[in-house]
Amino acid sequence: MWFVSIGVVLLALKILDVAPVADWSWWALCVPFALAAAWWTFADASGLTQRNAMRQMDEKKAQRRARSMDALGQIDPKAKKKGK
Repeated sequence: MWFVSIGVVLLALKILDVAPVADWSWWALCVPFALAAAWWTFADASGLTQRNAMRQMDEKKAQRRARSMDALGQIDPKAKKKGK
């Protein structure tokens, strides 16, 4: 996402003729977008995106379970072992 944001800012500076970006070639402005595409390809191919999504889902599930246990007035056995 950072690469796309940088690319958009550089593109806006080029269109608005802000120096020194106004003097850069259009090919130089394509570099952040190409890096973003390369990163997304790597993240999808390596499974990084899926692992992060699964980790976030597991964290949300644990938080939901803890809230439910608190609402019912029950103590989570795992939390009891940890001393919480």
